[in-house]
Formats: sequence, structure tokens, C-alpha cells
Amino acid sequence: MPPAVPYLDQPPTPLCFFRDWVCPNRPCIIRNALQHWPALQKWSFPYLRATVGSTEVSVAVTPDGYADVVRGDRFVMPAERHLPLSHVLDVLEGQAQHPGVLYVQKQCSNLATELSQLLSDLEPHVPWASEALGKIPDAVNFWLGEAAAVTSLHKDHYENLYCVVSGEKHFLLHPPSDRPFIPYEMYTPASYQLTEEGTFKVVDEEAMEKVPWIPLDPLAPDLARYPSYSQAQALRCTVQAGELLYLPALWFHHVQQSHGCIAVNFWYDMEYDLKYSYFQLLDSLTKAAGLN
Repeated sequence: MPPAVPYLDQPPTPLCFFRDWVCPNRPCIIRNALQHWPALQKWSFPYLRATVGSTEVSVAVTPDGYADVVRGDRFVMPAERHLPLSHVLDVLEGQAQHPGVLYVQKQCSNLATELSQLLSDLEPHVPWASEALGKIPDAVNFWLGEAAAVTSLHKDHYENLYCVVSGEKHFLLHPPSDRPFIPYEMYTPASYQLTEEGTFKVVDEEAMEKVPWIPLDPLAPDLARYPSYSQAQALRCTVQAGELLYLPALWFHHVQQSHGCIAVNFWYDMEYDLKYSYFQLLDSLTKAAGLN
């Protein structure tokens, strides 16, 4: 574990990226990798309003900014609304109101499916990473939200290239080897529903099976309840506009952002590779030892 996430001043070659970062499963922040994207100069709120303002996008809406989070004995997912992007921008600028906290975070290649007019402002993939990983991205996602919008601690089985276009993102990271110290429990899935009065209620998703999720908030961990977490070693980093974070598959991450931050990320699904097998082994040993 390095004491901090390393910086690279320029994009690596595909060989160096694979050898030095992908194979050892180490994160890094890469500068000067996005400078040729028109999006870095174009993607202001006025530009988005003029270009895609009338386009309806999927928006996660929560009462407190936390989507996909444990609340009591429930794993609660956000309410989803389809709103014109111009309305989201108006809320972010204080020119309109909407109940709860808004976050454009649909993670199914929403840049291509909902905001395709913006695709010409950036590359469809990151060439040196795609060559190193042996494939093109499985999803390209667009992110825009309020400062109150927070991503709870979780992991993904994707190689993740997270590119900040404007503003900044704040990441708290744990390597997969911290799995024995990170608690998981099973929860009944539920979703927020927004009522006509503008209040939120939690409704169970009866057709879904229980969901394993992390109940711990790494910003204010309950060490009396989860004492093992004190042995975990978090890395914290801030990704600024124009920088790219390589977040390796299966790293735990908790994410905050500046107000109105705009980002794009590329997901490469490596399916059942060696990293996945390693994590499954570590997870099985953790459960067998009764750690959580």
C-alpha cells in the first residue's frame, strides 16, 4: 500500500499501464490524458443547456444525497425521475427547486443512450487503456450532481477510468485486501418513492432477493459495532478537472464531489479474471473465519 495515490504526469504506454498498474492492481491519477478532449473547454452549464438542455435524462433522487445505502434494515435505492437536463442545471444553479438531492448517475452507458449529442466532445474510449485491457469499454457513463450527492462505500468488478471534466471528485479507497475488515450484511432491498407532496417514503422491492451491502460509513465509522474496520487502511485522493483516476477492479470506493461536478467514466468488464478469483477466495476465507 502506497501512502498516497501516485500521480503520472502523462499517459503511460499500453505496456507500462498493464505492467505497472493493471497487473499489480494499483490505482493512479493521470494528468494530461484528457487535454485533447473538446469537453474540457466546452462543457459549461450554458453549453449543456444549449446543446442538450431539452433532453430528458434519468436522475437519481434521494432525501439526503445517499443512493444505494443501508438505512436501518433496508438497502435503499434512489427514486428515479426523468427530467430535462435544463431543469437539473436550474436546480444546481439555484434557479429552481426540486425535492431531495439530484444526481445524474445512470450507470448503463447513459452518455450514449441519453446524451449522444455530447459524444463528439470526447473520445469513445481511452486508446492506451483499451489496448492494454484488450477490449473497448462496456459502458461510458455521464455524472452530474449536487455536492450533497454521495456514493456509499462499495466495489465494482470493472476496471474503471474516471475522468473529471469540471469540478473535483473526492475518493476514499480501500484495496481488496481490506475485505476482512469491511463488514457486509444482508438487507431487504427497497427504493425511495417521491410522493405528490414532495416527501419520500421507503417501499420494499418484494420481487428482489436480499442484497449484501456495507453498512459502515467510512467518514464516521461505528468502531464499537465494527471494530475490525480500525485495521483497514484508507487512501484518500482528489481528482481535479482534466485528471483521470485509474480505479482498479474490486477496490472499495466512497465518493464525494464539488457542487455541479461533471465527469465521465469508462467501465471495462474483465469478467472472471484472476483478480476476481483472488477476491472470491479472500471473501470466502473472511466468511469462513467468521470475521463478517
